[in-house]
Amino acid sequence: MLNLERLRTLDALARHGSVSAAAEGLHVTTSAVSQQMAKLEREVGQQLLARNGRGVRLTDAGRLLADHAARILSQVELAQSDIEAQRGRVVGEVRLGAFPTAARGLFPGTVAALRAGHPELRVSTREMEPESGIRAVIRGDLDLAVVLDWSNRRLPVPAGLAQAQLLDDVTDVAMPAGHPLAGRDEVDLGEFADDDWVSWPDGEFCHDWLVFTLRSQGVEPRIPHMAGEHHTQLALIAAGLGVCVAPRLGRGPVPEGVVLVPVRQMMRRHVYAVWRTDADRRPSIRAAVAALRTVAAGPA
Repeated sequence: MLNLERLRTLDALARHGSVSAAAEGLHVTTSAVSQQMAKLEREVGQQLLARNGRGVRLTDAGRLLADHAARILSQVELAQSDIEAQRGRVVGEVRLGAFPTAARGLFPGTVAALRAGHPELRVSTREMEPESGIRAVIRGDLDLAVVLDWSNRRLPVPAGLAQAQLLDDVTDVAMPAGHPLAGRDEVDLGEFADDDWVSWPDGEFCHDWLVFTLRSQGVEPRIPHMAGEHHTQLALIAAGLGVCVAPRLGRGPVPEGVVLVPVRQMMRRHVYAVWRTDADRRPSIRAAVAALRTVAAGPA
């Protein structure tokens, strides 16, 4: 009989591509991964891993068994969903992830509501960027992720994931109080062609969106400052070091000396939840989505 945890380790190796990455995804040590794989090789009587430079690769037998492992683990997820659905109670554990402003703006109220309404449910949360959240859901490291895309640039969502819209987040441009456009009721992005920009870190989805959007407005952006945290971005703006896009979700207090002006084109972030379709019937997932939607809708 094949051991389920060892199949889970093989599946993680196949998806992550290395022992260290698989260990990180499974939240275990690299030696634990190696031990599980050695035991699995003894169980099946075949070599599943082969040396590949300083790393390892799956053998033909390893890839064959990894394909079966992925299907078996999916069936286990479906079985868990069916059992939870039949019991009809929201119990067990649900692991949530979200990009920083959603974690700040949605998670406190969501977790509090789940604790109050479903005391037998254990809830854990993690902060991560949208692409990382989607990968974590696919890997099984998260049960649900709150992600985003923009009205003019979509985030690819792989097959096998269900979605639920939470809210459309309007954004403004943040600028120093002494900026020539600070007294305006609304602005166009093209009016900031001569300004320095403060952006999210290079390579993140929102950074790529900002560069794409500014270039579509005829602006070649100068981005001397990058920060992942919105409060850091606003602090740089307060110091007179440029302008930035400032979403409203999870914004919190705005530093003195910063002015927020809406964009005439009404830039919006589409914020939504994603989870594996094979977990769709789990009451815990449905309860989490319902709580997120309630908090996202704001006070009645």
